[in-house]
Amino acid sequence: MSSSRRGPEQPGPRRILRTQTAGNLGESIFDSEVVPSSLNEIAPILRVANEVESINPRVAYLCRFYAFEKAHRLDPTSSGRGVRQFKTALLQRLERENDPTLKGRVKQSDAREMQSFYQHYYRKYIQALQNAADKADRAQLTKAYQTAAVLFEVLKAVNLTQSLDVDQEILETHNKVEEKTKIYVPYNILPLDPDSANQAIMQYPEIRAAVYALRNTRGLPWPKDHKKKPDEDLLDWLQAMFGFQKDNVSNQREHLILLLANVHIRQFPRPDQQPKLDERALNEVMKKLFKNYKKWCKYLNRKSSLWLPTIQQEVQQRKLLYMGLYLLIWGEAANLRFMPECLCYIYHHMAFELYGMLAGNVSPMTGENIKPAYGGDEEAFLRKVVTPIYLVIKQEAERSKAEKSKHSHWRNYDDLNEYFW
Repeated sequence: MSSSRRGPEQPGPRRILRTQTAGNLGESIFDSEVVPSSLNEIAPILRVANEVESINPRVAYLCRFYAFEKAHRLDPTSSGRGVRQFKTALLQRLERENDPTLKGRVKQSDAREMQSFYQHYYRKYIQALQNAADKADRAQLTKAYQTAAVLFEVLKAVNLTQSLDVDQEILETHNKVEEKTKIYVPYNILPLDPDSANQAIMQYPEIRAAVYALRNTRGLPWPKDHKKKPDEDLLDWLQAMFGFQKDNVSNQREHLILLLANVHIRQFPRPDQQPKLDERALNEVMKKLFKNYKKWCKYLNRKSSLWLPTIQQEVQQRKLLYMGLYLLIWGEAANLRFMPECLCYIYHHMAFELYGMLAGNVSPMTGENIKPAYGGDEEAFLRKVVTPIYLVIKQEAERSKAEKSKHSHWRNYDDLNEYFW
């Protein structure tokens, strides 16, 4: 059993967010503004304001003005922590910058200024990067699309204030940007969107082999209301069936591909260069991932839930599903990772449910294909599995602090973990 003596910690279950790690992370994002957590929706707008200020100070002012209005809508009474001070500081800055930026405005109105700058930004930055797609930094293009999306949001607000319709040409440009923004999402190491197949890292045979294997979704029973998207893979199916968070799925997709590729590349004799995952690499990664789970099963004298099909063509897909499920559980476990046997218990039952789904088992109550015990709707795993267990941990931690009692009167991670031995 892999466990160590630890006292309770407090952060708790949380939503997983994907952030752009490539690019210049050293630059100051908000200057002197510190955005309160309750107003995090305006952070991208202020980031864009800082980005375009050197090019067009009036557009930067309009972005900040829109951010101020949005902050007021989000918290009209300024009751959130730090909101009143933040809004006051931002308002004072807007009052200082209004007249100077107005004098430097090129067009006759703010609406025209925004439209002109939006077209300029699209031509100079996005089109230029697209035309040099084989040389361009993928992170720069992603950032440019995100900036353009924010600029259009501000443009719409300014035009609405001045009762001016948005030009048709700009609407068409925005439709192109919106379509690409859905594709060009933040990533850590691997750009897995359809437009990134020509990126150097995606040309490695080991990466291509792992990606190709994960995209084998043949025979999987998708939910009836599922909307198909390009390049769906096994982790998309696990998300749809078990209710994992979207960004957790993105993180663990990269994680699993890199685990497989790193082991694949070290195989000797070297596998051929075809996009086919080496079975030795697959088995080695699986052995490492499930080492503690198999010890747990042996300790409790339970049969493992890692049941493989008799049809050889389906074995690789099943192994990848088992590994993907384990990583997705681990990715959302947060503080539950300090209770490894608890994770084994959760995985044991969810892997059994996975087997039932793939076997086509039908619920005797509804007559539909079997679903997870907790339902499997959006973000259900976080809300219905992780959070309830964490609340018990939190309660015990509060008891230990409030009562200053002996350890025999409250439980820490190890004590709770023993319930799952």
